[in-house]
Amino acid sequence: MDVKSSSALLSNTNFSGFTLRNSDHAFSTSCSYPRSPMAVSCQLSKNSHHENVTSLPLSNTLTNHCLTFDKRNPLGKTFCSAGVCTYDGVAVESHSGIVEEKVGVLLLNLGGPDKLDDVQPFLYNLFADPDIIRLPRLFRFLQRPLAQLISVLRAPKSKEGYAAIGGGSPLRKITDEQANALKMALEAMKVSANVYVGMRYWYPFTEEAIQQIKRDRITRLVVLPLYPQYSISTTGSSIRVLQSLFRKDAHLSKLPVAVIKSWYQREGYVNSMADLIAKELETFSEPSEVMIFFSAHGVPVSYVENSGDPYKDQMEECIFLIMQELKARGIENKHTLAYQSRVGPVQWLKPYTDEVLVELGQSGVKSLLAVPVSFVSEHIETLEEIDMEYKELALESGIKNWGRVPALGCTSSFITDLAEAVVEALPSATAMSASSDTSIVEEDHDPIRDFVKLLFGSVLAFLLLLSPKMISAVKNYL
Repeated sequence: MDVKSSSALLSNTNFSGFTLRNSDHAFSTSCSYPRSPMAVSCQLSKNSHHENVTSLPLSNTLTNHCLTFDKRNPLGKTFCSAGVCTYDGVAVESHSGIVEEKVGVLLLNLGGPDKLDDVQPFLYNLFADPDIIRLPRLFRFLQRPLAQLISVLRAPKSKEGYAAIGGGSPLRKITDEQANALKMALEAMKVSANVYVGMRYWYPFTEEAIQQIKRDRITRLVVLPLYPQYSISTTGSSIRVLQSLFRKDAHLSKLPVAVIKSWYQREGYVNSMADLIAKELETFSEPSEVMIFFSAHGVPVSYVENSGDPYKDQMEECIFLIMQELKARGIENKHTLAYQSRVGPVQWLKPYTDEVLVELGQSGVKSLLAVPVSFVSEHIETLEEIDMEYKELALESGIKNWGRVPALGCTSSFITDLAEAVVEALPSATAMSASSDTSIVEEDHDPIRDFVKLLFGSVLAFLLLLSPKMISAVKNYL
């Protein structure tokens, strides 16, 4: 379907390597995918400027350009000459005459199988991540054998889901479109930047993107995870990979990097989500009677209680802000939040989406609008899990009217605000630390030791598979 396009008026900014003149620029972007995207933006709230932009110090590396912004206007006025930048009358030392900045932006996402034959190896990569299945240190050598076992057993069911949405995940295509649109948005701001895509569990892998960043001789990098809320299992896992790569490379270890850890609280994001919901409500015959049903991806409770994962708190705050904005517009519908996509025998964040849908239907709710609040792109968990499985369950439980808000996609207002977030983050970039995140630190690997562990773990996993209790436990992952 066609994508809405909108224009963004861009003010005048000047900093080393690129300059915005006193002129207005407009741009529009478009992309297409199974659901029609809606306009979304993600602007930092007034009270939390740079709150979720992290720079991780590792060395005394000097910044090679001057970037200064007024907190009241992120795109403030800066005028630079050789060696000195003047920002609103304040002189700031600059090294812009020495090194030409080459800005890079790295978009991080989960990744997904391009075709059905990719499903099992994709699942292996997913479950081999120690931030997804957290084994005790004593049993960590079983990580890969266990991942192999689970991926083989789970693949047939997962293939059915991907087959139902066309035979593969649209995530790579959509993320590539988002990257191209973001590059255009930055160019419209006179910011010359290369935009890269790094997937955690499938091609193009984060490691591939980092090697390209190195080949392109990027001098300043902004890392932008496409997850509105931070979790150890999403943004945290990807940061762990980056830290490992940067720690082992002398050049990368000195590269100034800014990580935008979360952006759920941005005023533009909140307003745009409210826009999406308000528009979809109008498709119902009685909009005021519709239950707004926020469905977020779940995480194990242990992540929150034992590892300090802020995901649950951020998600609840996100929902509060969206509903607050809706109420300011006179929309006072009832709402609820539930968590989807749980796997395994462990306890995940509650309430569970499937259970809440049944309860709502049994309690007399007739109209429901599903809002996938933790996703920015359509993929299997929106197109198959929500649109097919949960819709069918809701209708069977007594709900008569079903609707669903599309994911953010790559509409102009969303991309424009991502570009603004990148510009806001650039001044805070410093060399990345390898030890400042809550996710697991990767250990150095000895090839012979790893082979022995893999061989022993594979034999043990096979023996365990023969145990009826283990078979029952593993089936809980399917």
